[in-house]
Amino acid sequence: MAARGFLWSSAKKCFTAGLIGLTVSDRYASFMAVRGSSMSPTLNPNNKNSSGFVFDDYVLVEKFCLAKYKFSRGDVVVFRSPSNYKEKNVKRIAALPGDWVHLPSLDTVRIPEGHCWVVGDNAACSMDSRSLGPIPLGLICGRITHVVWPPQRIGRVVDGKNSILPEVEVDILEET
Repeated sequence: MAARGFLWSSAKKCFTAGLIGLTVSDRYASFMAVRGSSMSPTLNPNNKNSSGFVFDDYVLVEKFCLAKYKFSRGDVVVFRSPSNYKEKNVKRIAALPGDWVHLPSLDTVRIPEGHCWVVGDNAACSMDSRSLGPIPLGLICGRITHVVWPPQRIGRVVDGKNSILPEVEVDILEET
């Protein structure tokens, strides 16, 4: 009988811990792996170990910004692809609603309400708003704040207002 009580107690504790973990992951913060080089050198700057393997960066994604869509230019965000809901992308916000974006290959684009313009730090291999257009804010899953793995890269992801692609010229709408 003591074994049954121990098993039941352990099962309740595991279930409670699982519910708490799921709530924290869904509402407050989570961890995710960032694959690909579209955000290099900010994320995945091709760190290789002695055996030649490339390690993905693992990052902390905070979700407090989703409550009222509080984003800033330069924030690195995770969003669901507009063309494939199962796919998550990581890019930097270059423009917010009401801003004007000037690109050499396109006409001037005004960012509509409820949308943002995202770009990758590595323009050569980034599928971003230059090909997808403005991204709905509702597709954003969170803001990346820290790299948590590998150990030599642990630290805060800096505000990248200066690393936004030079060919993306943004006119900021001044609110009066």
